[in-house]
Amino acid sequence: MLFRSIFTSDYAGDEPSLVDGDYFAGLVTIESVIEELGNSDGLDASSEGFIEDIEIDLDFVNLRKIGVTGGKSSNLSNTYKDVPISKINEEEAIGLGAMALYDIYDESFVAVSTGTGTACIHHSNSKFNYLGGISVGGGTLQGLSKYLISTENAKDIEELAKKGDRKELDFLIGDVVNEVGSLNQDITASNFGKAKNNENTSKEDTAASLSNMIGEIIGTISYLNALLCNENKVYFLGRTSLNKVIKTAIEDRLKLANISGVFKESREYGNVLGALRSIQSD
Repeated sequence: MLFRSIFTSDYAGDEPSLVDGDYFAGLVTIESVIEELGNSDGLDASSEGFIEDIEIDLDFVNLRKIGVTGGKSSNLSNTYKDVPISKINEEEAIGLGAMALYDIYDESFVAVSTGTGTACIHHSNSKFNYLGGISVGGGTLQGLSKYLISTENAKDIEELAKKGDRKELDFLIGDVVNEVGSLNQDITASNFGKAKNNENTSKEDTAASLSNMIGEIIGTISYLNALLCNENKVYFLGRTSLNKVIKTAIEDRLKLANISGVFKESREYGNVLGALRSIQSD
């Protein structure tokens, strides 16, 4: 994806509310267009033609600011049709987005953005600290799915995963040992561990195992960072966590460390909201 999010804000007249449904709908439209553009070849993000290619009906007479974050947004020029473009660091966009979405302005917290990859930040003492990230996320899911089950469509992957049984491909603790401390026997011991002995794997089982693996990895990095920061909750942003199989795997992994995961509706637009908050405060 070329850009994770792009949006407009600060029109002359009434300012859009962060909780206004119509405004959210506008963000949805813009986000979906950006995703389509991310698959385009030869799109030059450094040229003014990029924004023209988006083909969104913007009122440039009253538009006073454009904000961008994520992906290669830093490649854009600083203005478009004399409208300034503000480039928001993704760390700030994640943190401010979590604040706005979950109403946690005065709290310390860990927020995890689940996009193409996965990024973690910590808010404490009015500062955002980047905790690190991993290269596993929605991009991994789509890329491996294309090779393993011949589809990269996120909805198709999720529907297949819901019908599959990961136990056909994953070694569980109960499969390999009698017990490991107090761990449940259904906890994964080895993702895809049974695949070497299974030549007739269904697409459904493969999607289930793959989605579970992505969720477990995200859940593990999330709870480790929460423990590191002495937090008992993790607030999630990003589209990848919308996949219900992945979300369940994240939650199951968090429970191993007694960490709660918080997943609010519209969290896929968390970074957009964060960038919006940033330019509203400029």
